[in-house]
Amino acid sequence: MTKIHVNRQQLIDDLSAMIRTPSVNPFGAATGDGAEAAMADLFETQLRDLGLAVDSQTVAPGRRNVWGILKGGGTGPTILLAGHLDTVGVDGYDAPFDPKVMDGRIYGRGSCDMKAGLAAYLEVVRHLQRSGTALAGDLIVAGVIDEEHAMAGSRHFGVNGPAVDFAIVAEPSNLAISACHKGQVLTTLRTHGLAAHSSRPQAGRNAVYHMAGVLGVLQDYADDVGQRAPDPMCGAPSFSVGVIRGGDNACSVPDFCEIDVDRRTIPGEATSQVIDELKAVLAKAKATTPALDCTIAPPFLDLPPLDTPLDSPVVQAMQAACTDVIGQADVVAFPGSTDAPNFHCPTIICGPGDLAQCHSLDEYVSIAQIEDAVRIYVHAIIALQHLGKEDA
Repeated sequence: MTKIHVNRQQLIDDLSAMIRTPSVNPFGAATGDGAEAAMADLFETQLRDLGLAVDSQTVAPGRRNVWGILKGGGTGPTILLAGHLDTVGVDGYDAPFDPKVMDGRIYGRGSCDMKAGLAAYLEVVRHLQRSGTALAGDLIVAGVIDEEHAMAGSRHFGVNGPAVDFAIVAEPSNLAISACHKGQVLTTLRTHGLAAHSSRPQAGRNAVYHMAGVLGVLQDYADDVGQRAPDPMCGAPSFSVGVIRGGDNACSVPDFCEIDVDRRTIPGEATSQVIDELKAVLAKAKATTPALDCTIAPPFLDLPPLDTPLDSPVVQAMQAACTDVIGQADVVAFPGSTDAPNFHCPTIICGPGDLAQCHSLDEYVSIAQIEDAVRIYVHAIIALQHLGKEDA
């Protein structure tokens, strides 16, 4: 294949502009401004500057998905290059939005997770345009909101955005290829009590005490889940209690207590199964606490496992591309959850950067890895062009 020239300075300039544009996810907290609004505006401008047909959709007040389309001939598959616009917070981070280039790296919040991938996508489009590459199908470059919290952006895109045949998500993987990862169900369990003055606790029903009984049974459930047969790639499922809240003040018997729980699922497990298992846990707890009144809220994150077949054309194209560009093609399960399953098509994760840098207070990404990512994506996109729409 023809040598792929990458404009390093353009990559640095694009990524630096993104780092300078804060897009911190509020994680459900009320905010007057759209968390990703400025970043969406910037990315839209960058896509327009490439001459792409740009569109966007509002997902929540002030928060929108943005994408651009490089039109193809209409006979080949539509390929999506997707990434998220938001980042985690910056408490304790010194000058997080001041990009610094040192020792072949670029530093700043979002540099690794995952604005480097978005910058790489822009250079992919430039190369295809510079080289006069004719695409059989459309190439869509998309930035979605809210990946760090509830993945509302990718869920909305998967239902309301343009249809796609294959997708690549540039989450930091050190350029390893991930065709699978665990799913994630986040929900809230709430015990309902009866408030009373703490000087007369017998007049109330203590929701915190009742939750303590639920927690004991949940520990047994967590142990059981962790011992189940693992998926060959993703490993074993898991369960964890992450947050507990309850009561209003020390002088009152609390009339509520709630916990947020995290159930990681593996291929073959469904959300309905998880909810049934939690109902069984509560039934067991109620057997020892007859007055227990505990409810399960609808999941605030309901993400299925990613399970793209290894013989999918997108996996094979990426394996060949990685082998050609970096001399190896490691296929592994991605450790965390991502937007990938929400795009409802064969999807892989492969991007520049190391997960160890994500969410850190000294975040950085290797510039050379971004350049290699560009080359890998170009190789894979071109390799997929021989497929007809009926083969996608």
